[in-house]
Amino acid sequence: MATDSSPLRVGITGHIHLTPATERLVADALRAELRRLSDRPVHGVTCLAAGTDQIFARTVLAAGGSYEVVLPAPDYRNTIDPAHRAEFDELLGRATHVVHTGHRSSGTAAYVAANRELLNRVQRLVAVWDGEPGCHAASTDRTVQLARQRAIPTTILWPADARRAPRRP
Repeated sequence: MATDSSPLRVGITGHIHLTPATERLVADALRAELRRLSDRPVHGVTCLAAGTDQIFARTVLAAGGSYEVVLPAPDYRNTIDPAHRAEFDELLGRATHVVHTGHRSSGTAAYVAANRELLNRVQRLVAVWDGEPGCHAASTDRTVQLARQRAIPTTILWPADARRAPRRP
């Protein structure tokens, strides 16, 4: 539990493609974890990717907290599935601060830079992760590994019955 008067700074990493039922399970698990971590609202740090990141931002707001956003590149919004862009726009508008990595375009290098910047800004990391290795340098497992190397306390959440959704073409 945070005991000083400043909010606990909590970052998020996790899967993008979740089933609708899993999204509800993840929201419940995040609510419980945020209550466990601090007796006051937290300040979140997120990249606002679809799935876990957007669920986290909404959960932080619902708990009375605030969050900042680390954007990998100016074109990042265009990489988000059109079905999730309105939510991205709305949540980006509610951020207390937006940080840019300096990369000109989205891609693995920009995502890795965003994850590193996110870790620079947090006291704890929460990962919504099924434990499977990722397929690129910015995958959830790599962010968890880097957080652990930096001795950032990390909580892994993967609720019972959680499932990843198939990727869209």
